[in-house]
Amino acid sequence: MQSATNHDNALLDFHMTPGAETRGGEDRAMMESFEGAENIEPYEGLEFESEDAARVFYNAYARRVGFGSRIGKNLRSRKDGRTIARKFVCSKEGFRAKKHQNNANRVKRPRAVTREGCEAMMMVKKTEVGRWVVTKFTKEHNHVLLSPSEVVLLRSHRNASDIPKGRIKVSDGGRMDASKTMSIFGAESSGISTIEFTEQDYGNHNQTGPKRKRNLGRDIENVLDHFKRMQSENPAFFYAIKVDEGRSLCSMFWADAKSRMACNYFGDVVYFDTIYKMNQYEMLFAIFTGVNHHQQSTVFGCALLLDETESSFTWLFNTWLEAMSGHHPVSIITDPDAAIGAAIAQVFPKTHHIFNKWHILNNAPKQLSHVYVAFPTFQGELEKCINLTETIDEFESCWESLVYRYELRENEWLQLLYNARQKWVPVYLQGTFFAQMPSTVRSDVVNSFFDWYVNASTTLQEFIIQYERALDTWYEKELEEDVQTMHSKSELKTRLPTEKQVAGIYTRKMFLKFQEEIFESLGYIANKVKEDGAIAMYRVAKYEDQKRAHTVTFDGAERRASCSCHMFEFLGILCRHVLKVFTISNVSTLPSPYILERWTRNAKSRDVLDERGVAIQANSRESVNLRYNNLCKQAIRCVEEGAACGESYDVALHALRAAWEKIVSSKERLERIAQLGAPVISGSNQGDIIATHCEPDDTTNPLTLYDPRQLQSWRL
Repeated sequence: MQSATNHDNALLDFHMTPGAETRGGEDRAMMESFEGAENIEPYEGLEFESEDAARVFYNAYARRVGFGSRIGKNLRSRKDGRTIARKFVCSKEGFRAKKHQNNANRVKRPRAVTREGCEAMMMVKKTEVGRWVVTKFTKEHNHVLLSPSEVVLLRSHRNASDIPKGRIKVSDGGRMDASKTMSIFGAESSGISTIEFTEQDYGNHNQTGPKRKRNLGRDIENVLDHFKRMQSENPAFFYAIKVDEGRSLCSMFWADAKSRMACNYFGDVVYFDTIYKMNQYEMLFAIFTGVNHHQQSTVFGCALLLDETESSFTWLFNTWLEAMSGHHPVSIITDPDAAIGAAIAQVFPKTHHIFNKWHILNNAPKQLSHVYVAFPTFQGELEKCINLTETIDEFESCWESLVYRYELRENEWLQLLYNARQKWVPVYLQGTFFAQMPSTVRSDVVNSFFDWYVNASTTLQEFIIQYERALDTWYEKELEEDVQTMHSKSELKTRLPTEKQVAGIYTRKMFLKFQEEIFESLGYIANKVKEDGAIAMYRVAKYEDQKRAHTVTFDGAERRASCSCHMFEFLGILCRHVLKVFTISNVSTLPSPYILERWTRNAKSRDVLDERGVAIQANSRESVNLRYNNLCKQAIRCVEEGAACGESYDVALHALRAAWEKIVSSKERLERIAQLGAPVISGSNQGDIIATHCEPDDTTNPLTLYDPRQLQSWRL
């Protein structure tokens, strides 16, 4: 081994220079801190002050010779785990892992193979005195070396920190793309080959933050193509995209035919949620949901937003309203948010805006942590005050007692909630219909979607496709419940004719709720306390608890009733108190005003018209994923039964071959018709039109979308 005393340049002592704040700056500082190193070739015995100094030296040598370098394997001490030896290798060292080779055929744009098994390397080892010495050096490469003008394009020799900061600002202000900017840099630097960063480096360095995320490039074009394909298969598919004057995406909204139809049936109550941000684009995912006639979550459309400003929400709500043919909900439930509230007041002025109580109660332990820790019983008392008080006076008294006993009068968060109590406390919402929106809407719709279908690397197009797959899953669950309702008979608990009547009208899930009320009514007693002509007032209470009573007002002539609990007003199902009065008043069948269509088996029987007055057809574009899943299920069943014995195998094989021949024949027929430009007809009669030929609309061109001279809000 050669030492520093035997070689003038055997010890290369790199020192940091002041102001080298980046890794690139540190590397240049190290190279500039000694003289003569640019002519030194690695050799065994060459020493360095640090491992990093050895890395910088070998990379500089690689650039000078014409190859790329990277950090190779290391050797750690068994005593303390510290690195005691390091290998620096040619970037073409080794071979691509087999798992990546196998994936290459399945990836649309596989990465180029760069590793060729080159054995060029430099090994350094740490000495007892803390210096690093070259113990092995292999000079020969098994590939052609690059020229100085080519080598700077290799990854290890690109230095994005050298990008001129001032020029970036000028170019960005003029909306100059990366390729044009690179040409300017090349001219100023005597050619692009002398620039130590690539066009991609410039784009990555220049487009940081929201601007980088919003320039989605090819991804948004793929999404537009997908949307147009969806709409060509079903004209009822709706989408809208908003761009700014700088041609950057701001927001997008879309809803398929089933979502639009579901909103017409069940859109009296809408839950609007914005809880997830796509990491790749930093866009906020917003979703409109509700509950169907099975009390399942259903989707009314969704959106991606760049920000959470009032203008973004106003655009979204107006767009959603247009998609739903101007259908204003009775109530809309959101998290407490000033921007959302202002947008709702502007777009839905007559809609009841309700705060999500689940969100408030979930946030309480964080906002009142000192109370939760000091008083374990506080949470139960708070929830009892909110959920179990039956009158406004009872709530006000309970709340006053709570804030007094726990010294919370000056708590700002609690005071804000109290000031907005009309929007979230149940006793203030008793006259507002919100279909008893489940508090788990968030968990069983939004969270399940992201848990199973989306991750941080999901692209925009993948996100939308996965969303459609999630929709298919939710549609299948609704279909399963439809089948169970239609093909099952509920068991009656009483002999009351009202129960038997409703059993054939309500869905299975809603009948169980009604059945609970009518069964519990048997344990109540109703006493008439006032009468004025046909109108009578009753005091209804449990046999064993006469103190907690409700007041029912009954109009015998009109067969109408109202209760102080307001259950029908906010849920749409009659309470046990009214049912008790109906029973003693000989009202044997439920009057039609008390049977809301949204809870019945026929809730989806009426036609839904679009803005042109044309009936929306949910099945004119049946989901590809749904068709695929159904075919797989049938095919697997055929295979399982067909493989059982020789005879069934022959039958199954013959049937599959016959089906395949019919599929090919049908496909060829459709292709011939399409070539003639005629409408594609399928089925036994001319009315079963699956798709028709349409002339393209100029407004569907992505280039038109990105033209800032056009309208900023663009929709189909």
